[in-house]
Amino acid sequence: MDSISDMRKKIIAALFPTGVPRLWCPLLTHYRDDGTIDFDRMSRHFSHIVPAVKGYLIPGSTGDGWVLDDKQTLQVSDFAVQQAQKYGVHLLLGVLKSDTETMIRTISAMLGVDVREQSRDEAARILMDKHICGFTVCPPTGKSLTQSEITAGLSVILDLGLPTALYQLPQVTGNEMEPAMFAGLRQRYANVILFKDSSGQDRIALSDFDKEGIFMVRGAEGDYVKWLKDVNGPYDGFLLSTANSFAWELNTLIERLESGDRKKAEEISDRLTTAVNSVFALVQPLTYGNPFTNANKAIDHFFAFGPDANVKDGPMLHAKVRLPADIIEATRDILVQCHLMPRKGYLED
Repeated sequence: MDSISDMRKKIIAALFPTGVPRLWCPLLTHYRDDGTIDFDRMSRHFSHIVPAVKGYLIPGSTGDGWVLDDKQTLQVSDFAVQQAQKYGVHLLLGVLKSDTETMIRTISAMLGVDVREQSRDEAARILMDKHICGFTVCPPTGKSLTQSEITAGLSVILDLGLPTALYQLPQVTGNEMEPAMFAGLRQRYANVILFKDSSGQDRIALSDFDKEGIFMVRGAEGDYVKWLKDVNGPYDGFLLSTANSFAWELNTLIERLESGDRKKAEEISDRLTTAVNSVFALVQPLTYGNPFTNANKAIDHFFAFGPDANVKDGPMLHAKVRLPADIIEATRDILVQCHLMPRKGYLED
């Protein structure tokens, strides 16, 4: 009988026959003036970055996954499936809900069947047809939850048998999976295939227990080079909000490390870190949206409309307000100073 680790290897090999992508993007959700989702804009954005990014989390936190209503969540997930089928990329559907019952309902709605009543073989067939490689879930929300309660909540999802990515996001959930708890889950569930950590603390990745084939991706921004296994870091790859705009730079950084050119990789990392930290600082005072979304929408504004995008109204947010003009102007200066301003926007064709 296969060990849990061997079973996981087989699941991952079946889902990713050419290997798990090292760069993943939580795609932005764009909105029209009236606040409805702009799928035409999202399609243009997707087609712009897809040559550099082969893995996607949709909807992720950056894509407003925590605030989309049920109808919007299904609209965005349907869009994501269409794009994954069109381009042949790997798709993790984000199930960013605060409790396990809502997670299960959302997964069922995304698959179009009650996942609790389907055989695992039938569920696997649906996933293959829809080009879905798994579902991404966070621990149930609540600052007072114990590790046992978090384990129980996640186990309800993992018992479904679906390929699953666990997402450490204490900024939203108010709690954190401890390394020992995560180690226990990876020993019980072969369907834990990927782990994302956006906490910035990296406690699980830095812990010394064997991850047994779980693909580890970092979601926190900055100092990119030191975190990858190519230089003895703890992560296999990245799942970064900034891949919405800096897909080519991040992809090149990984390729440079793979080829042994650490100097060039660090040069790219330094420019990206300066730009990202600066733009994230700009949006911190805003009382609407989340910093990941707001910062990346400010940057994407220029990648969409080019160097003169500052003359246009700022991007619409889920809150039905636009990013302020002063943030857009300051973002322009940062991109120019860091030599990251695109020559032309992807909407200017």
